[in-house]
Amino acid sequence: MRRAAGAWAGVIALVLTPCVAHASRFTGIVSHVTDGDTVWVRRDDGKPPLRVRLQGIDAPEICQPFGLKSRQALASIVAHRRVTVTTHGTDNYDRTLGVIERAHEDVGAWMVRRGYAWSYHFKGNAGPYARQEAQARRTRAGLWQQNRPVAPHEFRVKHGHCERG
Repeated sequence: MRRAAGAWAGVIALVLTPCVAHASRFTGIVSHVTDGDTVWVRRDDGKPPLRVRLQGIDAPEICQPFGLKSRQALASIVAHRRVTVTTHGTDNYDRTLGVIERAHEDVGAWMVRRGYAWSYHFKGNAGPYARQEAQARRTRAGLWQQNRPVAPHEFRVKHGHCERG
């Protein structure tokens, strides 16, 4: 049994190593908020600004109900403010995926808890902010005030992506 546990620990370490090796951390100022889950960060280290997609959330498209409110909410807490970004690779649109913190608060959790975004659901997994989403649903916060809010991935299937500002 001890040998099997050791083997599993080795497999887990091998699986997680690429993620850890690609993770990096930096600070900077948010120079632009594209929508409710994407920002531009001007880095303190002098490297080029990065377009960062908040990992673990999915905000409404700009042209769908609550899309503009989502962007405004994100801008209200990060625009022109110093943030810490922990990156985790890139997505299909070449955006850097990252967890953003402002004043030691996870911005993704803040967005989901207040009903401005969904926890990113993937293949039956409720996502990293499932608890915050459940709380927002219970209290009918933000987009959960709507009768039947349409998840962004469902909206994109029917209508495609919106023009982003």
